[in-house]
Amino acid sequence: MSVLDDITIDLSVVLGSTHVPIRQILRMGRGAMIPLDCGHDDPSLVYVNGKLVAKGKVLVNEDQMSVEVTEVVRGPMQGGR
Repeated sequence: MSVLDDITIDLSVVLGSTHVPIRQILRMGRGAMIPLDCGHDDPSLVYVNGKLVAKGKVLVNEDQMSVEVTEVVRGPMQGGR
């Protein structure tokens, strides 16, 4: 068993975003469409513990969805290394 096996992270994949008034959300029914601030060719953003780490594209294969990482986002070096 690896030391890493018990470490959990919060992973989020963001397709896009928008600002919607709560009154509009309360009026939505099943099948309602929420327009996002991105196009179908724009990359999805992959966040780990709230930090952007990668960009990619969403793939759909039958009933399975996945993210193909197309770019790793490099940030400033941590810990002086």
